[in-house]
Formats: sequence, structure tokens, C-alpha cells
Amino acid sequence: MRPTTVKVDCGKAAGEFPFPENGLSLNTLDVDINTIIRDEHSTDSNAMFSQGSNALKKTIRSENEADRLDVEVLTREAFWNLYRPGCDEHYTTHLIRGHGDFLPDLTFVAEVDGEIVGSIIYTRSWVIDELDERVETATFGPLCVHPAWQRRGVGSALIGHSRALAVEKGYPAIIILGDPHNYCKHGFKTGKDLGVCTLDGKYPLGLLVLELRQGFFASSQQWKFQTSEVYEFDAAQVEVYDARFPPKEKKYQYSQELFAMLVRAVVE
Repeated sequence: MRPTTVKVDCGKAAGEFPFPENGLSLNTLDVDINTIIRDEHSTDSNAMFSQGSNALKKTIRSENEADRLDVEVLTREAFWNLYRPGCDEHYTTHLIRGHGDFLPDLTFVAEVDGEIVGSIIYTRSWVIDELDERVETATFGPLCVHPAWQRRGVGSALIGHSRALAVEKGYPAIIILGDPHNYCKHGFKTGKDLGVCTLDGKYPLGLLVLELRQGFFASSQQWKFQTSEVYEFDAAQVEVYDARFPPKEKKYQYSQELFAMLVRAVVE
């Protein structure tokens, strides 16, 4: 078997990545590099969050309408300056809730003593087989955790809780765009391993697949992944929406370079 290799094309701008950057939950990458728990020695981060300090009441529950502003504030705080100066993930969250592809039944918040410290939001996505038949899948992102609660099992608990419900609802897979460091411990594999590629036939390193129905992807040699259109929007709209929130300084940090490299990396 030919070994899988990773190619990083440093000649392309980050904006040329075939997925919308806001959809990378790096979420949809959907996801804050700092939000997912990276405790290499823990095999049950859900339990780690549930136990923790016994004096604190920890809960994972469905998001409700009253939570929306708090979640957007949390999301903004978690992603600010992480992938670019400022962020757009809070605006993405705002758009998702009003879109037809929003999956509220899979969207949850994590609370500690009644305060929201984490959030995971889902949308519909699809895979298209070689016969051009479309099958609905689930995609999460943004996924975020308050900086004070990162590395304490919150992100892993949200993933585990929503994953179990996605299985019950019959989804064949959860497909995201994210950092493999954050998700391989949850069972995600690179799209290349399961024949899942972008609509233009590429295999980005950040295209990650969690097969919920064993053997599902074996029925076709290649599957093309399609995200919701909700992740596509004008950057100028982000600035208008962000003006509703308290001012924060936009600045450069090295994680933005790492993100730019990641979104240009492809698996061959």
C-alpha cells in the first residue's frame, strides 16, 4: 500500500482554499485550536468534565433562544485573533440559526454553575456518490470553549454528547473541517482514508470524517463532500455585525500562520 503523504502548497493564498475559511470548525475548521481538549493521557474527557471539581454543577443541555447572545459572545472570545485578526465565527453562529440547514436537535451548550462555558452547533451537509446520489450527513462548527475552561474536557464532552445523538438519529457520518490534532482521538479520519473529497476532487488535510454507520463509505469509491451554503458570506457583513459587540483589539499572532498552512495542506 502506498503511504499517505501530505502536501502543503505555500503558493496559494489562504482564501483560495476550496472551503470557506469560516466553515473550518477548524466548524466548521469549525473549531478553535484552543477549544478542544488536548489531554493526551485522558481517554474519557466527557467524564473529566462531568467529574472535575465536585463542588461545581456541570451540565450539557440543548441550546435555547435565550442562550443565543451569550453563545455569540463566548464564540467571539474563544476565536478572537486565533485564525485571523479579529474573527467571524460569532457571525457564522448567528447566520446558522436562521438558516434552513441548522440542526437545533444536535446543538448544545455546556454550563458550569449556570454559566455557559462551551457550545457546539450543527448544520446539514451532504456526500455525493459516484452515481450522483446525495446522502445527508451532519457537520459541526463553530465549536468553542471559554478560555478559562479549555483543556478541561468541555469540548470533548460536547462532541461525545452530540455524537451519540447523531447516531440515534441515523446520520451515517459527521464530517468537519478541522485540525487533525484535535479530532483524531475522537475517531475522526482524514477524508482520503474513506474516499471523501471536496467537490473539486481534492483531499484537504483538514477534511475529517467520523463514520457513524460502519461500512457506509465502502459502497462507493469516491464521495464528494458538500457543506451548507450558510458558511459563504461577505466579509464586510462580519464587520457590520461585529460593531454590535464591545470593541476588541485585532492583532497578529502566530496561530494565524499555522492556520494558513493547515488550510493549504492536501493529502495525496
